Parts: sequence; C-alpha cells; structure tokens
Amino acid sequence: MSETDGANKADDKKAEEQDAARTVKPGATDSDVGQKATAAALEAGSQNMPAEAGARTRLEVVETRRGMFGVEGSGDTSGFGGLVSTVAMPPASERPYGGWFDEVVDILVEILREKGIDPDEALEKVVVDRRELTIFVAREHLPVVCLALRDDQDLRFELCLGVSGVHFPHDAGRELHAVYHLMSVTHNRNLRLEVTCPDDDARIPSVSDTYPGNDWHERETWDMFGIVFEGHPDLARSLMPDDWVGHPQRKDYPLGGIPVEYKGAVVPPPDSRRSYH
Repeated sequence: MSETDGANKADDKKAEEQDAARTVKPGATDSDVGQKATAAALEAGSQNMPAEAGARTRLEVVETRRGMFGVEGSGDTSGFGGLVSTVAMPPASERPYGGWFDEVVDILVEILREKGIDPDEALEKVVVDRRELTIFVAREHLPVVCLALRDDQDLRFELCLGVSGVHFPHDAGRELHAVYHLMSVTHNRNLRLEVTCPDDDARIPSVSDTYPGNDWHERETWDMFGIVFEGHPDLARSLMPDDWVGHPQRKDYPLGGIPVEYKGAVVPPPDSRRSYH
C-alpha cells in the first residue's frame, strides 16, 4: 500500500468519525444543512418517533423525566439513574395531510359550518403522525363531531372501538386526555379523536347515544381515570368496588400493597420501600 492510499484511508476514517459525532452530539451543526441535532431530534428519539428527512418538527414538550420509576430522594438502584426522556406531543400538521386525510377534514369542516359552528373552535388541531390521522376536538363539540363522522355518506365512521384515558400531570389545563378510535367499515378507514379536559374539571360529554358500544368503555375510563362522561345513562365503576376511593391509573395515584413473604424474607409493600411520586 502506498503512502498516498494510507493517507486517504485515514482521512476517510476521520470523516466518518466526525459524521458519527455530529449525529449524537447535542448542539452539533452540519455544515451543509445547518440544522442543530437538539430539541426535536432528541425529543423524537426519546419517544421512538420516526425521523423524516429534512424535517424540523418542533414537538410540544410536556415533561422531562429523569431516571426510572420516578425515584426521588434516594439512590436509583435500577441502573437507569442517568436516563433522561421527554414526554412530547406532535404539533399540528401542515397541509396537505396526504391520502384521504384532507378529504375527511374538509368534509367535517364543511358540516360544522353548515351547523353554524366555527371549525377553528371545534377542531383544536389536526395531527398526522405514524401514518395516522388524529383530530383534537374541543370537548363541548364532541357529540356534534361524532354524529357527523357517523352519519355523513362520505365519512361513515360507523364503528367506535372504545375510549381510553391518558393522564399527563404536567400538561397544565389539559391533564386528562380521552382517545377515541373510530373505524369506517364502508370506506375501510381508521381515525382517532382526542379530547382533553383539566384535572379540576374532568368532564367530557358522553357519546354513548351515537356509539352505544361506548357505554362500558366510558364506565371503565371513569373508573380508572376519573373522567366524568356527562349524559352517560349509568356512570358507575366497572372494575373497582363501588366504594373505592380514587382512580388507579392516574399517575398521581399512590402506590400501596401488603408485605410479601418469600422463603423467609419479607418484602415490604411498594409505598414503604422508598420515596416514589
């Protein structure tokens, strides 16, 4: 091998190392693109969100978590003490959304206007993420939106697969989310609706009149997350006893339990082992 070939290989190796360093080092800038590998890239990485070529999406960060299992005030013996992850929401998508997404949103906007409802007030944002269409709906307009999605001949989302709750304690004013999965059997399409409400006013209108199968799903979401579905025919607990205090799947629900004896050793209940939040 000549000295020239050796020098070229050394230069190529050095260039590869620099490229790799720019990929993982926060704040590094690509001289050709000029985009910093911070904020959106790191947020997306912690959420396992697919990166798009050339995208500079700015995510809505709700919370930054450190360590594992919410340990506070004591050493983290899990081995994940240095873990830093963000809880981030994708922002509103820009048009065109692609495929049939634009058609569905346009028809829904047209129906709302015909009913005298301002679409900008009823539809908070439209998000296309992971090839899924999600429409964020203001809670007071949820029944009208669901009825339109079910009955319009060009929409025909006849089936609601249920509603599930999500609790984001740090999403101020929007701590509780209700997520509805709709399906159009006629057009073979799937759509997500997401509705939020504050912790101190956890009320969302029931859609059990439009989608009767949601009766039990709303009961379970009330039971686990404490979201009151107004207008529900019989909003009672479905999993926990009727006199149970609290809603177990909320993130601020205290851990409890009983001591467990195993081969002569006693393992204390979770709430007395260390300081969790």
